Amino acid sequence: MTGTMQAAVLQGPGEIRIEEVPVPQPGPGEVRVKVEGCGVCASNIEPWEGQPWSSWPGAPGGLGHEAWGVVDAVGQGVEMAPGTRVTMLSERAFAGYDVAPVEKVVPLPEALAGQPFPGEPIACAVNIFRRAQVEAGQWVAIIGIGFLGAILTRLASEAGARVIAISRRDESLELAKRFGAEVTIPMIDHYKIIGEVGQLTGGAFCPRVIEAVGKQWPLDLAGELIGFGGRLVIAGYHQDGPRQVNVQNWNWKGIDVVNAHERDPAVQLRGLKEAIDLVASGRLDPTPLYTGRYPLEQLGEALAATRDKPGSFVKALVTMR
Repeated sequence: MTGTMQAAVLQGPGEIRIEEVPVPQPGPGEVRVKVEGCGVCASNIEPWEGQPWSSWPGAPGGLGHEAWGVVDAVGQGVEMAPGTRVTMLSERAFAGYDVAPVEKVVPLPEALAGQPFPGEPIACAVNIFRRAQVEAGQWVAIIGIGFLGAILTRLASEAGARVIAISRRDESLELAKRFGAEVTIPMIDHYKIIGEVGQLTGGAFCPRVIEAVGKQWPLDLAGELIGFGGRLVIAGYHQDGPRQVNVQNWNWKGIDVVNAHERDPAVQLRGLKEAIDLVASGRLDPTPLYTGRYPLEQLGEALAATRDKPGSFVKALVTMR
């Protein structure tokens, strides 16, 4: 297949243009997918707003990495059949088509037919949860209840942990309760939060703390809520500049610090397969988290909603015609 497709191109800070560009061709070992939709990730916000090291224009479709769709062509050596519905780990999916190595494309079972499936962020949550090593009966503080934090709340609570959900919006705290949080605390007053968690845990604080915001204050708070010998898991994507941490406090408590974003392709793929099984089996229903759906032409609005989180907004999906 040749011809053109629509793709979102980042032209500059806050400026996205929908352009007609050539349809990508799959090379050896690659699969081309006709994209049905793609999730909007919070990590898209900083590049969209413009980082000092950014250059423009960006690649066609270049912010999209949470896609699902239908295989329509394969390269040499690939046995996956065209027509297979899949989710994928790709990088240019705010477009009509995207291409990925076959080992980063996973078929979706019939149980998920017709459902949106932004597999990458669900896989991310699965991998973070594994790295957190949550155990039954533990107090687990999760700071930041968005898409990632909500799924982690469900996974931790189903593992038998006692989840303390901390977030700034009332709507997020209600969501956390629905996903299994035992306690919710508004993220308003730093010292009040520390006091409440200390009281809940009898002064021992939490064996596990997951920071899922990606900003300085939540990271500071995480260091205060972790107990002696605990595991502090950094799940937030810190990409807007350097951070400072209280190493004296971390060192004194003897904690493990885990940066839980996986870059090993094999680990990413394992997480993606586990994410599919988690949803297909009914153990996780992410549907309530998909709170905004936008056509490609409104990607800018989807990004603004992801940044501003109006009302009960959690996650935007961009769908293709």
